[in-house]
Amino acid sequence: MKLKPIKSQKAYEAHLAWVDTMLDRRVKPNSPQGEDLQVVLLLIKAYEDKNFSIPTPDPIEAIRLKMNALGLKNKDLVNKVGSKGYVSAILNRRKPLTLELARIFYRELGIPAEVLLS
Repeated sequence: MKLKPIKSQKAYEAHLAWVDTMLDRRVKPNSPQGEDLQVVLLLIKAYEDKNFSIPTPDPIEAIRLKMNALGLKNKDLVNKVGSKGYVSAILNRRKPLTLELARIFYRELGIPAEVLLS
């Protein structure tokens, strides 16, 4: 395969098929074909980042989803954030999500900082 930037869906699909073939052959990473495979994977990633970007989730929705997944209620965050009313105001967008609050949610809920700060 000739290595060049991917500019069309057809070229993208051809690169994906070539990668499948190389993976089926179990090429060694340090072989010439293995190095070509690494470059093609970078080209595929660049094309996907440009054409199939995933939007960053809404920070408040991320907090709500994580709380739901962990079975947490507003009252469970009172000791970390403030009063139950303040937690409710944040989750209902009546109070802003400050940097300090983002740190707390990052630490307590494990939500990535890039999501909380978006």
